[in-house]
Amino acid sequence: MFPPEWHPHRATWLTFPHNEASWQGDKLAKMRPQYLAFIKAISQGEKVGIVAHNEQLKSFITEELDAIGVDPQQIEFVVKPTNDAWCRDHGPAFLINPETKQRMVVDWGHNAWGGKYPPYDDDDRTPIAIAEHLGLLTVQPGIVMEGGSVEFNGAGSLLTSRSCLLNPNRNPHLNQEQIEEYLYNYYGVDQVLWVEDGIVGDDTDGHIDDTTRFVDEDTVVACVESNPNDDNYTVLQTNLRLLKKMRLLNDKPLNVVELPMPEAVMIGDFRTPGSYANFLICNAGVIVPVFNSSNDQVAINILEKVFKDQKVIPLPATEIIWGQGSFHCLSQQEPLV
Repeated sequence: MFPPEWHPHRATWLTFPHNEASWQGDKLAKMRPQYLAFIKAISQGEKVGIVAHNEQLKSFITEELDAIGVDPQQIEFVVKPTNDAWCRDHGPAFLINPETKQRMVVDWGHNAWGGKYPPYDDDDRTPIAIAEHLGLLTVQPGIVMEGGSVEFNGAGSLLTSRSCLLNPNRNPHLNQEQIEEYLYNYYGVDQVLWVEDGIVGDDTDGHIDDTTRFVDEDTVVACVESNPNDDNYTVLQTNLRLLKKMRLLNDKPLNVVELPMPEAVMIGDFRTPGSYANFLICNAGVIVPVFNSSNDQVAINILEKVFKDQKVIPLPATEIIWGQGSFHCLSQQEPLV
């Protein structure tokens, strides 16, 4: 089974960004302090595994982390060529056998969100490299699947979006029923719940981790937009209506907690997919992206109420979001057994 994100972690894996095309030239250097702060926050409670493009980049990362006081014992490296930074989508999916407690890796195919950003072959090899580093067995289902497109409650339910998983740019030979079979067989779930679409600016075709997140077995936070003239208003209201109709395997309705959107986070005329739902649950707490928005504190207060036993850690993501993703997109947790 794929453990829920709040299951204790041994480590969180990241692919260190080096591709200037992803952050439009000088913006890569501008986002780096926020990215390093993210690493430091994770390292307070678990190891941080970093996939580094080459030895030169590894040395640079080591120096930068030392400069901000990160304990080097909390960092481990895999050195291999990489294309991009979005480890949630190209990284390994870690499973735990509930009977033997052994771990293994599912190596889904990665095609850079429907072939949008070639080349992506180096990223597609990342799960195997991490599995070999950890001495774990791997299985390859043979279809495209991204970690940001699926959410888990740890009790047999998986939440996803039609706009992404049913998009013909992923697995055009599969229909909804066939995709659900892959989810059952390789993630170890018993129920697939579907919302419709994602937010404006999301180049992944609607990943669930920008709109709706499980925070416990029965509860989701769901993004809503209060301005009816905003481009995100209708799609998020549609998703909200669907969520309120859903029933879990125990026949309970979902407990849906509404989470506001920030004001539009713009790069020139382009709207980025800024969202408070793109948080990472890790051992140290819940790392939440904030955007210098009037809704930052409102979102933090809501998340502090739903994560009663965990520390909420707001970190600036105003520069990171230029790459069209945030903390959850950048990371993939490795469960502890």
